[in-house]
Amino acid sequence: MTYQSEIAKADTLIGGQGHWDGIAPESVARMRLQNRFQSGLDIARYTAKIMRADMAAYDADPANYTQSLGCWHGFIGQQKMISIKKHFGTTKGRYLYLSGWMVAALRSEFGPLPDQSMHEKTSVPALIEELYTFLRQADARELGGLFRDLDKARAEGDEVRAAKLQQQIDNYETHIVPIVADIDAGFGNAEATYLLAKKFIEAGACCIQIENQVSDEKQCGHQDGKVTVPHEDFLAKIRAVRYAFLELGVDDGVIVARTDSLGAGLTKQIAFTRQAGDIGDLYNGFLDCDPVDAGAIGHGDVLISRDGQLLKPKRLPSNLYQFRAGTGEDRCVLDCITALHNGADLLWIETEKPHIGQIGGMVSRIREVIPNAKLVYNNSPSFNWTLNFRQQVFDAWEAAGKDVSAYDRSRLMSADYDATDLGIEADERIRTFQKDAAAQAGIFHHLITLPTYHTAALSTDNLAREYFGEAGMLGYVKGVQRQEIRQGIACVKHQNMAGSDIGDDHKEYFAGEAALKAGGAHNTMNQFAA
Repeated sequence: MTYQSEIAKADTLIGGQGHWDGIAPESVARMRLQNRFQSGLDIARYTAKIMRADMAAYDADPANYTQSLGCWHGFIGQQKMISIKKHFGTTKGRYLYLSGWMVAALRSEFGPLPDQSMHEKTSVPALIEELYTFLRQADARELGGLFRDLDKARAEGDEVRAAKLQQQIDNYETHIVPIVADIDAGFGNAEATYLLAKKFIEAGACCIQIENQVSDEKQCGHQDGKVTVPHEDFLAKIRAVRYAFLELGVDDGVIVARTDSLGAGLTKQIAFTRQAGDIGDLYNGFLDCDPVDAGAIGHGDVLISRDGQLLKPKRLPSNLYQFRAGTGEDRCVLDCITALHNGADLLWIETEKPHIGQIGGMVSRIREVIPNAKLVYNNSPSFNWTLNFRQQVFDAWEAAGKDVSAYDRSRLMSADYDATDLGIEADERIRTFQKDAAAQAGIFHHLITLPTYHTAALSTDNLAREYFGEAGMLGYVKGVQRQEIRQGIACVKHQNMAGSDIGDDHKEYFAGEAALKAGGAHNTMNQFAA
């Protein structure tokens, strides 16, 4: 729908009333264009189509991988998308990520919590809604600027400029992008997962990530003590999420099935099995068991039978059962194949290090069964990227017979190695990790779970050091405001970013010449016009 057609439609509506004096068709058209998404479901349906198209583009060429950064506040997500549009001219291939870790640590009414699903269920859909509220406001703000520029061009009689601006309005690209939203292990049983998934989708989520840990034993993927559930339990939750999408009319909603099996050595349940070789039997086949003689069965022992032999699974005082050591990769592969066969669209394998060979090896095995299997991968801040990649280069050089005597593998994190050949090669591998992993390890979407948690801490530390130190006010001016001005950071005009110009536009629509506007000659934001 073009700008002029929207004006014409509004004109017809207003003219048909006969008593709506003072309602300007062009103002109505502008307000409608600034608020094209009327609900979270509108957003979920719109972004699901984007994500499905991106998945097809990746299948055609793995250079078309996508990316996101985790955002813990609507303002953070808004500034991220404004920056992407400023630097790259398009939001294509760039998403939002919503981390359950950051919700727990930053958004819970209980205060900062570990990533163990102890925060309120509704805090996650509330953040989804908040993120999209800020992105919708970013649209309204940017379009408002175009409308004001159009009015100025018209007032100056510059028809060429006016036509160019109208074309920009007609072809306007929204800040609204897909969000990959973390539902942890579903916060309860399958019914609880379904109900919460509906809240996610109604808030705007087109993509929900769910993991195969026990809900009430959930741990951060990068910590110890993870406990998985049998496949049937996890598949019930995948189906619950799909039903939620279908009920709400988001027929192409995306489900990411995450497996923590690589680092999870425990299970709470022995899977139910109907016959040898079924999915329950395969799950139980990974249990660490000891053969037991029928005459030596102890009081309270739990036994399973396999191939005519009685086996006693190793059971911990916590009532958990342990898997055999070294079975993590096999369990990951089985988890992934099973999830894709039962309704999941994308995979997430939580690993202990960012190693393309390890990830690619598992994906190759999955793709022997499901050729178009694709991953979402956590480029996690829990990894020490510098140390990991310097060790990978060191080990590769050593294996190739290259002289590594100038390097001490135990202290490769040292700044002494920053400008060395090893440090430079490691940095290059980090730089190309996403591209290389997309091509070699089936990774469709790269995300960093907690980047803005760390950037907020780092920038605040720098400001506090300077402002409360000898630099005083210069610490803020030199380190923040001057950089905002010179780098063209939009929120240097913080009143504008908070919506003051949008409010002025509305005042003028509502009251005409009587409007008392904030953006007059004495507005201090005018100091940043140059």
